Amino acid sequence: MKQRRPFRSSLLAAAVGAVLAVTAVAAQAQSAADRAAERRAERQQRQQDKAGKRETQYPDAARKAEAKASAKMSSRLQKMVDLYEKEKGAEARKIADEIIASEAANAYDRAFAAQLAANIAYEADDTAAAMAYLKKVIELDGLDNDGHYNSMLMLGQLQLQEDQYAEALATFDRFLGETKTSKPEHLVLKGNALYRLERYPEAAQVLKQAIDATPEPRSDWLQLLMATYMETGNNAEAARLAEQVAQKNPTDKRAQMNLVATYLQGDMMDKAAAVLEKLRASGQFTEDRDYRQLFATYLNMDGKEKQAIEVINEGLQKGVLKPDYQTYVALAQAYYFSDQPAPAIDAYKKAAPLAPDGETYLNLARLLWQEDRIPEAKEAARQAIAKGVKKPEDAKKILALPGGK
Repeated sequence: MKQRRPFRSSLLAAAVGAVLAVTAVAAQAQSAADRAAERRAERQQRQQDKAGKRETQYPDAARKAEAKASAKMSSRLQKMVDLYEKEKGAEARKIADEIIASEAANAYDRAFAAQLAANIAYEADDTAAAMAYLKKVIELDGLDNDGHYNSMLMLGQLQLQEDQYAEALATFDRFLGETKTSKPEHLVLKGNALYRLERYPEAAQVLKQAIDATPEPRSDWLQLLMATYMETGNNAEAARLAEQVAQKNPTDKRAQMNLVATYLQGDMMDKAAAVLEKLRASGQFTEDRDYRQLFATYLNMDGKEKQAIEVINEGLQKGVLKPDYQTYVALAQAYYFSDQPAPAIDAYKKAAPLAPDGETYLNLARLLWQEDRIPEAKEAARQAIAKGVKKPEDAKKILALPGGK
C-alpha cells in the first residue's frame, strides 16, 4: 500500500498560513468624509455646550474641572476656532501654538488650543505632532471631562495605529480606570492592544465582555476575538465565531476564508473543503492561493486525490494557479495516490526541473522503475545525482539495474 509523503502536511501548513487573514480592529486613518462629519459633530457639541444641553459622556468619572476660558484669551480662542472651521488649519495651528506658549493663558485656554491643534495635525497626517498635542492636553488637565477623556481616547487609538502597543494599553487602562466606563467600543480597544501584545487570554476576556454586552456586535470585533481564540488553541470557540461572521456576511470572501482557517486549525478538513467549494462554484477563486488552499485541503483528506486533481487542473487551465514546483509535485502525488502512474510521471517530469534539489528526480526514477521504464528511470536517477540528493546510493541502485543504458 502506498504511504503518504510528508509533503502533504507541509503543503497544508503553508496553505493555512496563507489563508489566515483575520482582520484585527485597529485605529485607521479616517477618510475626508469621516473628518468632515467629525467637524460637524464638534460644531454641534460646541453649540450644545453654549446652550447647556449636552449630556456628559462620562458621568461616572470622579475628575472635576472648571473648564472656563480666560477673558484675556477668549478672542484669540474664537479666532482660532473660526480659522479652523474655515479650513485654514495652518493659521489656526499657529495661533494654537501661541496660546499654548502664553503665560497669560490658563489651563483651559492652553488645553483647548492643544486639542484643536491635535485635530489639525491629525487631519494633515502628522500623527507624531497630533500625539504630542494630545499628551499636552492630558498634562494640562484643563478641559471638561468630555474633552479631557476624548483626547485620552484619541491618543490611545493613535498609539495603537502607530504600533505603540504597550503605550496604548497604558492609555486605555488609565482611560477606563478614571472614567469607569464599560462601553463595548472602549473595551474592544483595550482588547486589541492586549492582542497585539500577545496577551491572548487577557484579550479574550476583555473582548468577550465587550461582545456579550452588544446585541449586534460588529464583525471585526468577532473576528478579533476569533483570532484570539485561535492563538490560545480554543478552536471550537474560534470556529463558532467564524461561522457567525460568515453567516452574517455570505458574500464576503474574507469572512469565508477566515472560517476556512478556523476549520483547518481545528482539523475539520471536510468543513473547510465545503466552504472553499462554495467559493469556487460562485466564481470567487480569483487568486493562486485560493486554488492552492483547496487542493492542499483535499490532499490532507483520505481518498480525495481525484478532487485535488480536478482543482489543480482547473486552476492551471484558467491561468490562475501558478505552474510552479509545488503545484506540479502536488499534482504528481495526487495522481500517484489515486493509482494513475502515467499522469503522475508526466507531472513529476514537470516538477523535477523546478525542484530545489534532486529528490523529485529520484521519486520520478523510482516511479519509472516501478512501471518498468528502466532507461527513463536511469536517466532520472542521473539527473537526481547531478542536482543533489541526500542518499546518492539510492539513485545508484537504479543505475545498476539490468536493462537500458
